[in-house]
Amino acid sequence: MRLIKNSIERDGSGSITLHPEEPEDMWFTYNLIREGDLLRASALRRVTTESATGSTSSTRVHMNLAISVTALDFDMQAAQLHVSGRIIEETKYTKVGQFHTLDLELNRSFILEKKEGWDSVAKALVREACDPVKSADVWAVVMQEGLANIAVLTGYRTVHRQKIEIMVPKKRGTGRQADHDKGMEKFFQTTLDTLLRQIDMSEPKPILLASPGFIAQGFLKHITNYAIRTGNKPLLAQKSNFIIAHSTSGYMHSLDEVLRSPEVLARLKDTKYARETKLMDDFKTMLRKDDGRAWYGPKEVEQAVEKGAVGRGGGVLLISDTLFRAQDISERKRWVRLVDKVRDVEGGEVRILSGTHDSGKQLEGLGGIAAILTFPLEGLEEDEPGGSGDEQTMANGQTNGERP
Repeated sequence: MRLIKNSIERDGSGSITLHPEEPEDMWFTYNLIREGDLLRASALRRVTTESATGSTSSTRVHMNLAISVTALDFDMQAAQLHVSGRIIEETKYTKVGQFHTLDLELNRSFILEKKEGWDSVAKALVREACDPVKSADVWAVVMQEGLANIAVLTGYRTVHRQKIEIMVPKKRGTGRQADHDKGMEKFFQTTLDTLLRQIDMSEPKPILLASPGFIAQGFLKHITNYAIRTGNKPLLAQKSNFIIAHSTSGYMHSLDEVLRSPEVLARLKDTKYARETKLMDDFKTMLRKDDGRAWYGPKEVEQAVEKGAVGRGGGVLLISDTLFRAQDISERKRWVRLVDKVRDVEGGEVRILSGTHDSGKQLEGLGGIAAILTFPLEGLEEDEPGGSGDEQTMANGQTNGERP
């Protein structure tokens, strides 16, 4: 994301002009814009005109429009964000109060002004989006014989990029081994060609290859031989970045299991995803120990923060990004205040987890908020039965909203 202009005042009023350059930037934009915000961007609107004779004609006209946001629709695969709202400034072709949907896309600047002002969470999100030194993406290929799924893992989401299916003859039967080997060769090459179209090999990034058995090892051998044979130096230079792991299948659901592997997390230790996954694992370990240092649910965590237990010396607040998309402004401000208190007053660590990652999904099952405390607390007030926390079930069989 490129910051074109920052006109935010000390009191939080004002606007910023942003220019999304990568698909990840559209995800940041989706998390940044809220209902009631003022958005200005270029638009293409159908305009009907009437001639002196009474005949009408319809044309599409380019214009700049400003709207008060009422709804958002994010197309993750296409990296497009459709923002609907009421027009707030009259133009030659539009009137105040008319509805329009602005289509925000890559390489198209927009101006955003926050209705309730720029709070700390929104400003931090802009800083992170515009930081050129962001955690490296992780590319992943989960595969089995004849099936491969390619995905990209960023700090905020996992995107399925491509599925490859090739018919591979079985080994059984006289003379079938050669047919099987040819089929696997074709499968490997098709998968590699697809991967090379997705990845910029000039940038060193971890590339995870996972499969049952030895298929991933065979694919890496194919990649190495191909790079040597064709003299592809950028691909050959990536050899040390490939990570081999075991998966139960070549389907996308196996990726979450692979990414929880200690061996894989160790290789990805510098990524935002790995840090958040480890924190969720640490939280669940403490929860099972029942030593009073792990709590979840809005009321419990707020009480722990008020008692100063989520501060310096290991205190961590885990909070889902979905809580900051609440339509109720007072609800959003509630979480912003909590984040500010932990980070700026208590000196604790704050992690805002994406609901598109496995760790974020687990957190949502706990009411969207949890905390690791610096010292144990007992007897914190629990949420009323029937809330969202009571309807989910922990992987270890405990019911949310209850202490183990």
